[in-house]
Amino acid sequence: MAVDGQDPGAGSHDRTRQWPPVSVIMPVLNEEAHLAAAVGRVLAQDYPGELEIVLAVGPSRDRTERLAAELAADDPRVRVVPNPSGRTPAALNAAIGASSHPVVARVDGHALMPADYLRVAVRTLRETGADNVGGIMAAEGVTPFQQAVARAMTSPVGVGSARFHTGGEPGAVDTVYLGVFRRAALERVGGYDEAFLRAQDWEMNHRIRAGGGTVWFQPKMRVTYRPRPTVRALARQYFHYGRWRRVVARQHKGTINPRYLAPPLLVLALLAGTLAGAAGLAAGWWPALLGFAAPAGYLLAVLAASAAVGRGLKGTARLWLPVAVVTMHLSWGTGFLTSPPGLGADSRIARGAAGGGTDQAGTGRANAASA
Repeated sequence: MAVDGQDPGAGSHDRTRQWPPVSVIMPVLNEEAHLAAAVGRVLAQDYPGELEIVLAVGPSRDRTERLAAELAADDPRVRVVPNPSGRTPAALNAAIGASSHPVVARVDGHALMPADYLRVAVRTLRETGADNVGGIMAAEGVTPFQQAVARAMTSPVGVGSARFHTGGEPGAVDTVYLGVFRRAALERVGGYDEAFLRAQDWEMNHRIRAGGGTVWFQPKMRVTYRPRPTVRALARQYFHYGRWRRVVARQHKGTINPRYLAPPLLVLALLAGTLAGAAGLAAGWWPALLGFAAPAGYLLAVLAASAAVGRGLKGTARLWLPVAVVTMHLSWGTGFLTSPPGLGADSRIARGAAGGGTDQAGTGRANAASA
C-alpha cells in the first residue's frame, strides 16, 4: 500500500485500509532487562494499520535470545532473525531484509515512544513526501548525573543547534534520531553501510539526501532517551561519536560544518594554552597567565552557561552539569582528532564502490531467508 495515498486521517468505515503496513526493526543485544517492555510499547501503538516487529538478535551474554524467541512464539507479529556479528548496522540490515512492509521504523530497545509515534510518522511521510522522518531525542535522566547529562544534551551548550536534540520547527534536516523510512528509499541506497559501527544513521541519511531524497524533522515525534549513567560511559560514548564523525567527514567531502569543528578546535586551543602556560611558568607569572587564559576562560564560560541552562535542576544534578558539558565537548573533540585514517576503510565509499557496491540490505534479506 502506498504511503502517499488517501489521507489516513480522513474518516472512513474501514480506517485500517487507509494506513500502510509498518515494519518495526529493532537491533537487540544483551537486552534481557528491557526487551519485553520495548516490544510491548511497539505493540501498544495506536496505529490503525498492520504492524510487524523484526528483532535482529546478536550473540548476547544474558537470556536475550531465549526471551526474543518466547516473544515471537507468543505473538505472530514478532519475528526474530540472527545477527551473528552483534553490530548495530548489520542488525539493522538483517531486520530490513527480513521485513516486508512499505514503511520501516527503526526503534531501539531503550526508546520510550508516545502511543501516537507511528501514526504521526506515517502522516508526516505522506504530507511532506520525505524519505525519512524523525523527531526529538528527548533525553531524560533518572539519577542526578543522568539529569545533568540530559540537560546538556537538550541544550545548545552541550550539543550545538541540532534540532533532534534541542527541538525546533518542522523541516528538512541533515539527520534525525532513529527514523521512519519509506522502504523504497532504504532499498535505493542499499541500506546501512555496515562499516560504520557508529554514525551509521548520519552516513545513510547523507546518502539519501545526496540521491535527491529528503530527511524531515517532526518535533511531534518525541522519543524518551536515557543518558549514560557514569562520566566514564559518557566520555566513551562521545569519544566514539567524534571518532566516527571524522570518518564520515573524510569519506563524504563537504559534510563538515562549524558545529562539528568546534569541539576539536576547542581541544587544540586548550592543549596549546595549557602547554604555553606550563612553559611560561619558568619565565614568570605573566607568561604563565597568558598561556592559561584559554583553559581558564573556557572553564568560566562553561560554569556561566551551566548556571544559565541548569535552572530548575536540583542539588547534585546542577553540580554535575558543568562536568557533563566538559566531558561531552572534550571527548567528542579528542575522538575526532585521534580518529585513525584506516577507520572505516572497508566502507563502500572507501572501497570506491559508491556506484556499484554491495546491496547490504538485500544481503540481509538473503541471509534472513536462509536462516
